[in-house]
Formats: sequence, structure tokens, C-alpha cells
Amino acid sequence: MKRLTLLLALLTCIVSQAPAGAQDKKIYVSRDANGVLVFSDSPSTGAEEVSLTSRPNIMDSSPVRFPEKKPEPAPTYKVSIDQPEHKGTVRDNTGSVYISGSISPRFQRGFRVRLLFNGAVYGEPQNSAIFVLRDVDRGEHTLQLELIDQNGKLIATSPVTLFYLHRASLISPN
Repeated sequence: MKRLTLLLALLTCIVSQAPAGAQDKKIYVSRDANGVLVFSDSPSTGAEEVSLTSRPNIMDSSPVRFPEKKPEPAPTYKVSIDQPEHKGTVRDNTGSVYISGSISPRFQRGFRVRLLFNGAVYGEPQNSAIFVLRDVDRGEHTLQLELIDQNGKLIATSPVTLFYLHRASLISPN
């Protein structure tokens, strides 16, 4: 019985999708010697005509709405200078200044850190936030770190750090 229902449903689908003139034809069903259902468009002995409705096989559906996938916002990077301290004093007779910065969250591959010394770019951008300045004159100086991407676009900037370098001098030892 299940097979008959399945075959009739299948046949209904096929007929409803058939070309316009095909629905005028008659369909016959019979059983062969093994008891298997046989469908045909020509009558044979013992075949019965199958009546089909000409109702189209259409089902209304409501539109499917997928939730909008918003791109994740790019992280907001924070850049700071840890050493030397803001308004701190560095005492080094060779004029060496060691700069240590931090960036959070950890920056992506391809990003670089650029040092601004007294408002001008110092050296090439690099992969870390540790820099060394050599032979710096005594006095007041400013530092700033910039985080840039692989295209040179500025991502984040640290606040300006002011520091004082003290070097011994023969003229003025203080």
C-alpha cells in the first residue's frame, strides 16, 4: 500500500510538471505477473484509468530571513611608553636612551611600531616597541610611538612622553 501511495504521489508530481498538452493524455495502471504496478499511457488488459487533478503543485512559503552578519569591529589598540617615565630624568653620560613601549591587545602580523623623537620620525618602523637612542644631547626631549599597518596607515598613537637627559659636562657637571 505504501508503494502504491508513493508511486501515485510521484506520478502526480511528474504529470503536474509535464508540458501543457501532456495533461490531456490518460494514464493507466495495472499489475504485471509478479504483482508490480505498471503505469502506462496506453490501456492494456486489466488496466484501470488513473484520474489526476490538474491542480498545480505549488506551495506558498514565507521568505527566509537570515540574521545579518555584521563584521566584527577592529580592535581598538592602545599604545603607551613605559620607559622613560613621563617628565622623568634619564642620567647617562653616553647619551643613550632606552625606550620601552607596550601595545594592547597584541598587534597583528604585518603591523609595525614607529618612533617619533622630538616630533620627527626616528629610524625605520619595527616589529617591537623597544628602541635605543644613541648620543642624545642633554636637555628636554619628547617621544611618541605610532602603530601602523602594512600599508602605512596609522592605527594608534601613544601620548607624548616628555623626558630630561642629564649628561655630565666639563663646563657644568650638574
